[in-house]
Amino acid sequence: MDEMLKKQLRIHAAHIRMGIIEGVYHAKSGHPGGSLSIADVLTYLYFTRMHVYPDQPDFAERDRLVLSKGHTAPALYATLAERGFFQMEEMQTLRHIGARLQGHPCITIPGIDMSSGSLGQGISAACGMALAGKHRNDSYRVYAILGDGEIEEGQVWEAAMFAAHYKLDNLTAIIDNNGLQIDGKISEVCSPEPIPDKFRAFGWHVIEMDAHDFDDIDRAFREAEKISGQPVALIQHSTKGKGVSFMENQVGWHGTAPNTEQYEKAMAELKAALKELEA
Repeated sequence: MDEMLKKQLRIHAAHIRMGIIEGVYHAKSGHPGGSLSIADVLTYLYFTRMHVYPDQPDFAERDRLVLSKGHTAPALYATLAERGFFQMEEMQTLRHIGARLQGHPCITIPGIDMSSGSLGQGISAACGMALAGKHRNDSYRVYAILGDGEIEEGQVWEAAMFAAHYKLDNLTAIIDNNGLQIDGKISEVCSPEPIPDKFRAFGWHVIEMDAHDFDDIDRAFREAEKISGQPVALIQHSTKGKGVSFMENQVGWHGTAPNTEQYEKAMAELKAALKELEA
């Protein structure tokens, strides 16, 4: 990947991480850990890969993204804001009564393709979108982001069987494999491992990647677009809380908002990283 493009993507990702922290701090609730771990893949998708148009959010041929792990909505909202669908300042209204940016994505918000949040259901909706595209010979692609804890849900595997049966090669499921869920390590709660082998057994083409390396992300998505006759499961190995030192790999930050001291520390880290990138 071009070095200038990588630098710009890192700058976008820094802005998005700042938006995430801004949102959950002002909401006094939310899910920063898993939001931070998907910030880079969302940056890549919305700034290099997906055909989306802020001035035409309902354009029929746009690519679709379903945030199946809907509790990480702050990441998607901040990405849409960075992409120009609305102002980043709106992140300060996250989860406020009467605000449109609520705790889970809602299809009434520009840029949101599916209301989601009940774990396991988003991937089924993504399958429906992909199948509709196949029937109509549309060119759009569908992306769904799932958590590694989420795939403990049985409905995920029903959807996986469906997608392989109908050869939905316009569907890419991104599994955010950060190893932690609300109650602890996935290996201790209800292990879904081996994740790659399970998706292969269900008839998917599997690709693994480093969730925080834009070169590797680019390699993985380029491979995914070449696959014919199979849906793609992209297993991204990520760090929960990525970008904020005291949140990284800490299960307690799955669903906890920072207090004022923690907010200021997190923002100082992110601003310092951004300043270095912009130097």
